[in-house]
Amino acid sequence: MNRRIRRAALACLLLATGFATGCAAEPPAESRATPRPAVPSTQPPRGDAGAQVGTEAAYRRWGIKPLAAPPAPPATKPAGRAAAGGGVPVISEIPTKEKIVFLTFDDGAEKDPEFVTMMRELKIPFTMFLTDSAIRADYDYFKQLQQFSDGVQNHTLTHPNLRTLGAAAQKQEICGQQKKLKDRYGTMPRLFRPPYGNWNEDTRAAAASCGIEAIVLWRESMQITNMQYQRADKKLHPGDIVLAHFRGPSELKGTTMTEMTANLLRHIQEQGFTVARLEDYL
Repeated sequence: MNRRIRRAALACLLLATGFATGCAAEPPAESRATPRPAVPSTQPPRGDAGAQVGTEAAYRRWGIKPLAAPPAPPATKPAGRAAAGGGVPVISEIPTKEKIVFLTFDDGAEKDPEFVTMMRELKIPFTMFLTDSAIRADYDYFKQLQQFSDGVQNHTLTHPNLRTLGAAAQKQEICGQQKKLKDRYGTMPRLFRPPYGNWNEDTRAAAASCGIEAIVLWRESMQITNMQYQRADKKLHPGDIVLAHFRGPSELKGTTMTEMTANLLRHIQEQGFTVARLEDYL
């Protein structure tokens, strides 16, 4: 019996006679386990813990390189003035020389909680054009997103092709959604996007009567891994408005909305652009 074990045995004997307070022998040094360093998770953090993650670390967790900070918004907004004849302007890009683009997400069918986490962590500005028939099952989901980007804008009540409707029906689609969004999210939308990008002069008149300041179209649209460009050079241009959708794996061939958004941000960064807030320019 070595000296250490003899001391432990004596301690136990003392305990039995009331002279000691414990008898757990210390293990030999060679048997003590060496603590292993914690291995950082490769998964995006969830819930409130994600709010504490620094922006750079968050980008790494989502597998994206950090985007450059956008420039300070201009003192005078360069877009949104009334079109010739006093009609509501129809806009696909913002006049600027800065290498910035603007992200917009339409409809609201997909309600991926990981997208909320992603936007909370990355702090990417974006604008939502919401359709009531798509969001009514979970209005609160979009209230969470409103915390990170207050751009809750109008995309009609039921997502019709407005060019197939008369003036009164178009007005109901637009004004009806104005009221719904004001009641649910606290502010009256200033911007409107017609479903499918289809509009006519009745659309402009209806939008104006409902308090809309600009009809917003787009220059590029995000699919799953690639972007579709309207211009022949297949490139982003300063001030372009980019369209994406609240879509999930069933519509994206197994890709999640967060994966689609990460692909979108990579395309933007690879072309030397960053993302600015649309409402600061329009």
